Amino acid sequence: MTSTGPLRDPANRVSPKAVRLWLLEALVAFVFFVGGSVIVAQWVGGSGWSWVPGWFAGNWWVLPAVVGVLTTPFLVAEPFVRYAVHRWELSGDVVYARSGFLTREWVFVPVSRIQTVDKGQGWMERMLGLATLEIRTASHAGSSTIKGLDFAVAAGLAEQLAHRAEALRDDAT
Repeated sequence: MTSTGPLRDPANRVSPKAVRLWLLEALVAFVFFVGGSVIVAQWVGGSGWSWVPGWFAGNWWVLPAVVGVLTTPFLVAEPFVRYAVHRWELSGDVVYARSGFLTREWVFVPVSRIQTVDKGQGWMERMLGLATLEIRTASHAGSSTIKGLDFAVAAGLAEQLAHRAEALRDDAT
């Protein structure tokens, strides 16, 4: 049976703590952008190059200020928008995940095709009790990554998927 309507949302949201993780990641990127613009602005402003406007040498701080003003709305909004669209679901024998806010991605991974299920934690994820679940198939296009899961949820889902995949492979032989 095929459906002609829009795809429904997967049933489960990622952890609300994922918003904090994505805020931290955005803050780190913000510091690098603004810090990099400070270094570049001071270097260019003090260079004495003829193509650099004279007003810029004494006002090098304008570049980092503009970078900060332009990136702050994204720093604040992106984690909340990301939380609103990232979802996942284990339904029957299919893992259904949706992610992305500028370009939306829907991934359906048949449990029978799963080769490995891995959970990982970066240091910020570990600090917040979160994990990333990586579901791999023989085809890269069929693989999926679910970020922002509570560690216990990721561990339970990984175990459940591994057992289901093993049972389905045993039934097929």
